[in-house]
Amino acid sequence: MGPTAAGKTDLALFLSQHLPVEIISVDSALIYRQMDIGTAKPGVGTLKKFPHHLVNIIDPKETYSAGRFRQDALTLMADITRRGKIPLLVGGTMLYFKTLQYGIADLPEADIHVRERLQEQLEEYGLSALHKRLSEVDPVSAKRIHLNDPQRLLRALEVYELSGKSLTELTQYSEFLLPYKVIKVIVSPFDRKILHKRIADRYQKMMQAGFISEVKNLYDRGDLHCSLPSIRAVGYRQAWSFLSGEYDESTFIEKAIIATRQMAKRQLTWLRAQKDGVWFDSGIDLPEKQVLDFVRCKLAEADKA
Repeated sequence: MGPTAAGKTDLALFLSQHLPVEIISVDSALIYRQMDIGTAKPGVGTLKKFPHHLVNIIDPKETYSAGRFRQDALTLMADITRRGKIPLLVGGTMLYFKTLQYGIADLPEADIHVRERLQEQLEEYGLSALHKRLSEVDPVSAKRIHLNDPQRLLRALEVYELSGKSLTELTQYSEFLLPYKVIKVIVSPFDRKILHKRIADRYQKMMQAGFISEVKNLYDRGDLHCSLPSIRAVGYRQAWSFLSGEYDESTFIEKAIIATRQMAKRQLTWLRAQKDGVWFDSGIDLPEKQVLDFVRCKLAEADKA
């Protein structure tokens, strides 16, 4: 686990060369086909040499829930284990990690009509107004969901409108017992400045690699829109707005970098709450040997137990 641009993928590839593991992606953006550059998806050659489960599994017009991830991941983990290998879950979508380990509440399915209406209200009244409404019906969720996180904000309001109950009320459920021993490796630059520089450098490389052309291909399809989870992914929603003429290229890049930094901040906040997680600094060099030695030690302890 780790924030964006922390080196998770490279570390996973290294571990794959030394341990009998199979990689399961825990990333809500890598699931989409035709979204490669903006998601920092491993290249075709890398995916062929080191297969990743749950990558390129749906079209951008489709939706994919945390509940579906949990079902898919558990099925894959059982199959991988049955074949004598170790599931290696890699990514930065913390909701997926949480849902996998602790289960999921019985929430209403997304309703396109309710979501479109909420999206129209968002465009008319703005984020502040909708966040204020959420604070009235679900103050706990409003405190947890950042003002600049429209996807989660709209989902919380959607749940309330569909069920008549708050997201907080519906998620008061008992913990699900994951039938595996979990080794939590958290990798991140300990110096925040290094992480911020990597995020900025990544956008420059993405632009050079043709990120705008990638998003334009999606934009020109005609069956996608900015309220879809795929297009609301960080980077893509800013590029979509640029193509819509809302602002120029330099503003788009600036907004995308800021949004990615905010996402990394939320990821780190969640990771710090993982009391059983072990942190490794990826600021200067990737801590490959340290992590490999640590995992081997934990696996040996598990075998003795």
